[in-house]
Formats: sequence, C-alpha cells, structure tokens
Amino acid sequence: MNATEILDFVNQTVSCNIATCEGTQPHTRGIMTYRADKDGIIFHTSAKKEFFKQLQKNPSVELCFLRDNIQVRITGTAKLLDDQKLKEEIVGKRAFLQPMVEKMGYDFLSVFRVENMTATVWTMTTNLQPAEFIKL
Repeated sequence: MNATEILDFVNQTVSCNIATCEGTQPHTRGIMTYRADKDGIIFHTSAKKEFFKQLQKNPSVELCFLRDNIQVRITGTAKLLDDQKLKEEIVGKRAFLQPMVEKMGYDFLSVFRVENMTATVWTMTTNLQPAEFIKL
C-alpha cells in the first residue's frame, strides 16, 4: 500500500485501537476516528477522561486499524486542536455527541490530530517479511 491507499483504508475502517503510554505502562482502547488525510488523523475524546490526561503527558501514539485480514499500524504525535468549527462539524455528524454538548457545552470535547505519521501494513502474505515503514 502507498500513502494514499493507507489513508483511504483508514477512512473506510474508522474504528481502531489506539495505544498511549503512561510511564512504562501501555494503555490501549478502541476509538472512532473522524477523518484521515495528508495532514493527519482526527479523533476526539472528553477532556475529563484519563485518555485525555495521558495524551497531555505523552502525545506519542500508535493506532491499529484491522479489516479484511489487513492490519495498518500508524505511529505519530497527537496534537490538541483548538478549532470550534471542527468541533461543531464533528458534533453535527455524530448525533451521539449532541446530548453531551447540550448538557456540558463544547468544552467537554477535545479534538486531536495525529501528525508526523509513519505507517506499516501487515497481511498474511507479508507476515514473515521485514516491516516496511511508509511516511504519511
């Protein structure tokens, strides 16, 4: 896969696991990404979650997307965005967030962009081959 194909794969898959690290303890959780393009991968969380606090202390992350026996792992740095228009766009397209915004306002929503991305693709066919790293 080239960089464009990887970003298309990410946009079609949406759900992934993301890993953070707090000290020497890794933490993973499932998330839904919002979109991916050459500028990065957008995702959101609540500023009240431990996940948010972990990202503030150490923004290095790895995302793992899996579909149709293809695994794409992407490493990068999660950057907190201050973009009200983007928050409104996300809430407009994700109805499950609307009741939370009505109750707590937009401040509860934290939007991140994973930048400086490098990807590696795994399939059963390439299982025993050395990993190839692709700058996105």
